[in-house]
Amino acid sequence: MLSVVENCFSPRTAAFFDLDKTVIAKSSTLTFSKSFYQGGLINRRAVLRTAYTQFVFLAGGADHDQMERMREYLSALCKGWNVQQVKEIVAETLHDLIDPIIYDEAATLIEEHHTAGRDVVIVSTSGAEVVEPIGELLGADRVVATRMVVGDDGCFTGEIEYYAYGPTKAEAVRALAASEGYDLSRCYAYSDSVTDVPMLESVGHPHAVNPDRALRREATLREWPILVFNRPVRLKQRLPAFSMPPRPALVAAAAVGAAAVTAGLVWYASRRRTAGAALPG
Repeated sequence: MLSVVENCFSPRTAAFFDLDKTVIAKSSTLTFSKSFYQGGLINRRAVLRTAYTQFVFLAGGADHDQMERMREYLSALCKGWNVQQVKEIVAETLHDLIDPIIYDEAATLIEEHHTAGRDVVIVSTSGAEVVEPIGELLGADRVVATRMVVGDDGCFTGEIEYYAYGPTKAEAVRALAASEGYDLSRCYAYSDSVTDVPMLESVGHPHAVNPDRALRREATLREWPILVFNRPVRLKQRLPAFSMPPRPALVAAAAVGAAAVTAGLVWYASRRRTAGAALPG
């Protein structure tokens, strides 16, 4: 149970949540892959089909160099995609795809932080076109996500405006703290990935959630709490009142196109063919 409600004389505080495998049980963008294919944005069905499980493994264990190569591939793949079409696909399928995979434990934490008077901020490497609607669904106050440049024609140019990954997440947290008056020593953060250590160590109350091996090791050394979330549940089944209107000022602090993570599938399949290596499926 979290601490009591903060009084009006206390500095403002927030709880920062990674999204994939921390708040929801899967990769947010990967979850929309079938919908993107049906909408004509993805035309490499065989690549996607054979790469699903491998990409889940990659997303949890990619090092910095692999993530940089994936970023190059995702920006190339998304080039020319119509942003409005992507948003419409996400809006049409959001409740069917995302609602069932929200962790009950994460939803409880979000409620408790709000009850304690803290803002809730989603900080995700996935694209804003995916993360912002999920943030609204969760009742988050702000969103930090990856963003791609959009041209005058309403399509992604292939250039990345902001990449919410690793140390950049920590920079965004500090920037929000400066602009919103958050006392980071009293703030909370939650993530499953060792790449988010900079974000976790920037707050006074870091938590490892379903951590990968490297983060589990780091959390153990630093004596950070380790949480296990394993109960995905529909919000309406869990608590009908939870699906409330988002609190004012849901802000996208930064973000990469909606199909950003999907591009990693193509990169990873190519990498497998080149290296001839096999990963667990």
